Amino acid sequence: MNIKSAEFKISNSDYRKCPDSRLPEYAFIGRSNVGKSSLINMLTGRKALAKTSATPGKTLLINHFLINGEWYIVDLPGYGFAKRSKESRDQLRRMIQGYVLGREQMTNLFVLVDSRLKPQKIDLEFIEWLGENGVPFSIVFTKMDKLGKVAGPAAVEEYKKVLHKTWDELPPIFMTSSEDSRGRDELLGYIDEINKQLKQQ
Repeated sequence: MNIKSAEFKISNSDYRKCPDSRLPEYAFIGRSNVGKSSLINMLTGRKALAKTSATPGKTLLINHFLINGEWYIVDLPGYGFAKRSKESRDQLRRMIQGYVLGREQMTNLFVLVDSRLKPQKIDLEFIEWLGENGVPFSIVFTKMDKLGKVAGPAAVEEYKKVLHKTWDELPPIFMTSSEDSRGRDELLGYIDEINKQLKQQ
């Protein structure tokens, strides 16, 4: 897929105020500091489309980016940032759950996981929650460039073993790096395939 245009459209805290369109939306979510903004910038080929920050948990709103005038990338707030107050964490959880469960246009949720870390309880619980609620999702391993050619895929295989304890069939899995654009073609190809199927319906 060739990204010809990528433009920021709107930020808000309520899924009911998201763009009034029937275009498919592909949402990205993950723990704070997982590299979400960098991945979105890498996918779109725009260095500063999504704001990256050295401060974890900076994305506090639902951000919509219109791609090629045909579909949206949605940047959702990161979860699991411990330094937030309980009230702030609860507010973010309601915002995320509202979008994920209430937004009809959400076609697929990409759950970002830091490939360098052992399976984290908060990620596994979130993935389990998606399964329980029948949410269509994929898992995207980020920062694969930080691991070696052998260690990276091996870490992903270990993660899959943990998932297989509760999942008979795993969702689509992608291995990416915003540094060397690894996984870009595969991810965009997956989105493109879904878009083509939607147009045929």
